[in-house]
Amino acid sequence: MPSLKDLKNRIASVKATQKITKAMKMVAAAKLRRAQEAAEAARPYSQRMSIVLSNIAQAVGTDDSAPLLMTGTGRDKTHLLVVCTAERGLCGGFNSQIARFARDHIRKLLAEGKTVKIICVGKKGYDILRREFASLIIDRVDLREVKKIGFENADQIGKKIIGLFDKGEFDVCTLFYSEFKSVISQVPTALQLIPAAVPAAASTDTGSAAIYEYEPDAGEILSDLIPRNISVQVFRALLENVAGEMGAKMSAMDNATRNAGEMINKLTLSYNRQRQAQITKELIEIISGAEAL
Repeated sequence: MPSLKDLKNRIASVKATQKITKAMKMVAAAKLRRAQEAAEAARPYSQRMSIVLSNIAQAVGTDDSAPLLMTGTGRDKTHLLVVCTAERGLCGGFNSQIARFARDHIRKLLAEGKTVKIICVGKKGYDILRREFASLIIDRVDLREVKKIGFENADQIGKKIIGLFDKGEFDVCTLFYSEFKSVISQVPTALQLIPAAVPAAASTDTGSAAIYEYEPDAGEILSDLIPRNISVQVFRALLENVAGEMGAKMSAMDNATRNAGEMINKLTLSYNRQRQAQITKELIEIISGAEAL
């Protein structure tokens, strides 16, 4: 049984930890608001970009002028997976959920005889995936020094992906990230970047689609628009991840603070019981000694 001094030191240690977790929760809550606003602001632009791509892609159809970034190489042999996670931990299962989702996809591709290459964006995803797939990781993007995620960070990743595609390094590229739903809900998501996953064009209220004339031609517009769309989708994924990370960290630190409070109560109860038992024992010894005299 620990001594009174040991219990007292442990209570003080847990209280100090509780102060840290409470402060981290408050910091995460402050950052969450800004991150959530940024993620929600990026969604309409990303969705509108997809609609524009859909309209132009319909005009091009299967024309030879369509860029390879939209049509693909025609093969499905080599897959590039861009796995986006956080740079830091203490955010519950946020990073492990994304890594597990990507890992299941990797195993499925390998079982089908595909060649898999991985780019890790974020330290935590790299640390998890390298345990099993170290030989498949071809690059790692470190954003630890970036205070605020900007489009230039996503654009660098997008250009790196396009550069690898132009060299014939892969046939299909898929982006993995966590879509922010709420503080307690972040959904691991996979989005195909190359060939461009063009959604079906939305129908109008009258049921008739508008006819557009493009200048320059639609193929040339797509050649400029699709690389930009890749960077936009990566940017949205990074913003969604930041919001999800802060939400998960806020929830995790709240749980840690409450657990620390429960532990302090239990330790305090044990301390008081042991202290009372020791006082009672000393009183009994004093009374017994007095009676012996």
